[in-house]
Amino acid sequence: MNPYATVTSLTSEERERLILEHLPQVRLIARRIHERLPESVNLEDLVSTGILGLISAIDRFDPAQKVKLKTYAEYKIRGAILDSLRGLDWAPRQQRRRSKLIELAVSHLEQHLHRSPTEEEIAAELGLSLEEYHEWLVEIRGLNMGSLEHGPGEEEGRDLLKFIADKEEDWPSHQLEKAELKRILVQAISRMPYIERTVLGLYYQQELTLREISRVVKLHESRVSQLKTQAIVRLRAFMRQKWPTGRGA
Repeated sequence: MNPYATVTSLTSEERERLILEHLPQVRLIARRIHERLPESVNLEDLVSTGILGLISAIDRFDPAQKVKLKTYAEYKIRGAILDSLRGLDWAPRQQRRRSKLIELAVSHLEQHLHRSPTEEEIAAELGLSLEEYHEWLVEIRGLNMGSLEHGPGEEEGRDLLKFIADKEEDWPSHQLEKAELKRILVQAISRMPYIERTVLGLYYQQELTLREISRVVKLHESRVSQLKTQAIVRLRAFMRQKWPTGRGA
């Protein structure tokens, strides 16, 4: 089917077929978000919410914007799921506090050392052992998705980290902002330890799951999750310094 076909003129049978064709996309997005959340969050609930986002995408799709239906559907699916999570306020206050403390520690060390700090240095700054610091990273893994992975001031679903992938269709607006964000992100990522850059690239560009990445880099899945969380915290700290005041998330 032509990806730019006019969805608003679909028959009920064609609409149903499109929904069924894109259900695997819903499950993939829901699973990738679920990876970053506590076990108490039910995957099937995320899938159900994502399906509502998919239906909304199909019903509201405008081919005149020259964006593929799959791209627009991802935008709506991800946005619906994240909106539902924010409404639940599932993250305990202690997790939010620890996430903030790690970010502040990274930011302080970046300014003091003029380079990206090591895990040992971050742990020492926080007054923690390396093992305790790793436990904090596990606890806060789900908090990062709403604070970095969407660009400052943007609508939900526009994944900031995907600006480095060059896979998405160009959106018709905010091109200058997008270019600046990409420049800052590339600068931040280039300062990271090699293993963290690798994990980010495999996750956001190659779209591998944490389990698949663990096989590639030959590390335990839990360690890969820690590295990914730590890399995102580094990016958040760097973005707060480089992105104009009041626009950082």
